[in-house]
Amino acid sequence: MNNNNSGRNVGRREVIKGAAAAGLIAASGTHALAYANKSKASRSDLIRRENARPGSRNWLLTKTRTLPGKINSILLNGRSQVIEGYCSANSVRAGEKLRVMVSTNPESNFKLQIFRTGYYNGNGARLMKTFDSLKGGTQPDPPVGENYVRECQWEPSLEFEIPEDWLSGVYLGKLTAKTSGIQSYVIFIVRDDRPCDLLFQCSELTWTAYNRWPADFSIYTKHDGRPSTTAPSGTVSFDRPYGLFTHPVNKHKKSGGSGEFLPWEFPLSFWLEQHGYDVSYISNIDTHSDPAGLLRTKGFISVGHDEYWTEDMYDNVMKARDDGVNLAFLSANAVLCVVPLNPSGNGQSYRTTRREGWFFPDSPEATRRMGGESPYEKGFKPALGRDGALLMGNRTTPPVMGSGDWTCALPEHWLFEGTGMRKGDSVKGLVGWEWHGAPMMSLPGMKVVAEGETRINGKRPGHYTATIYDGPKGNIVFNAATIWWANGLSSPPGHVNPSRHGVTQQGPDQRVQQITHNLFQRIVG
Repeated sequence: MNNNNSGRNVGRREVIKGAAAAGLIAASGTHALAYANKSKASRSDLIRRENARPGSRNWLLTKTRTLPGKINSILLNGRSQVIEGYCSANSVRAGEKLRVMVSTNPESNFKLQIFRTGYYNGNGARLMKTFDSLKGGTQPDPPVGENYVRECQWEPSLEFEIPEDWLSGVYLGKLTAKTSGIQSYVIFIVRDDRPCDLLFQCSELTWTAYNRWPADFSIYTKHDGRPSTTAPSGTVSFDRPYGLFTHPVNKHKKSGGSGEFLPWEFPLSFWLEQHGYDVSYISNIDTHSDPAGLLRTKGFISVGHDEYWTEDMYDNVMKARDDGVNLAFLSANAVLCVVPLNPSGNGQSYRTTRREGWFFPDSPEATRRMGGESPYEKGFKPALGRDGALLMGNRTTPPVMGSGDWTCALPEHWLFEGTGMRKGDSVKGLVGWEWHGAPMMSLPGMKVVAEGETRINGKRPGHYTATIYDGPKGNIVFNAATIWWANGLSSPPGHVNPSRHGVTQQGPDQRVQQITHNLFQRIVG
């Protein structure tokens, strides 16, 4: 099922011009503008009204079981084999159908409870639908396919239509095996096409790149003796459950099946919905396939660990910036690796990917990064003319990893209004586990707003910079330069503060919250 129907997509500027959107009959420019003004009041309160509904903490996994780390030297990576599953699409609109594929081993019937994540008076989710007794069975592990892909072709356990009243958001399907009570998640996004103030992009290409399911088959797996960072890499598929990963998400034992959403992205979503921001949600796949959809927002947000991008994603976000959309990179290690989006074995669009190149030029910096050799001599291709720093304001630089404190460099900037921060004041442990450096000072209005040192267990110093620069139409581009920015905003139920390289992030901080309010109020205003 290809859920990316570009003919149904519409941008904010298309609404103003009178294009059809979400069932609106095309009107003249005057009538469309009147519609936009009239609908703004009703749509701007959607998130607040949704979060006033009763929430529940029953979405949290309470009984999990994973396989050991290794069996006979094979890294199984914490797989939840008792019950596990995946969905037929990364994102789906109301009125479209979603298939959920589930395997139980040993065989067991199971329950599926679907929750929309959000604030909900601090509970973190609302129960939307329950399928109480579904027939389960053990579905086969896929063989190793072309270019080492492990791609399930499981039979659907159920198919259902997304109700029209389900608001855009990140949805968790909580699977519970009836026989054992063991639980895990499936995850999907409900998206829409409405104008919105903020557009929250989930970093699913990065989730699947690091997913080792079923037994050490991530994008970083060494094949035939080749280095784990070679290109092209082995192919990875969305048609498989999310297992545990090759980085700190491993510590989140109760997040099995949810990709990287709960540790690195949910704290931002939880906080946005707590404060009633008008936010809509999309997948990396939507950024790739629906450029017009990016124009319906005032602010596009990259969140957490957003490493893997397609060239179309880069071009589409750059075009949105040039058309006046504000960009907020509350992320790090972002826009680094170039990947394609390829079809699955049965022809479904956008279901497999592999690493192919870098979003930086073939330069002395790139040569140093790869230990003295040009990365392109190791099989990496340049994304010609597409440098991550030209989009974000800065990019990943050696030594790539490291953690530290986020230190104010420009206290007079409007970002710091109301924080009380002075030059040299720091938010302890906010930078990690990867970061951005090397600001592109030639960009218009470029300012370094925070900078400092990172360390890896006290060694291998690096230098991060957080930046802001001016877009061409009065818009702005902010780069927080840390994967952990969202962790400084909130700590939802079940959340664990990240820790890496000898540094522990300290949880929510009022200064980080105020900076983020200042940023989003400037974007929305």
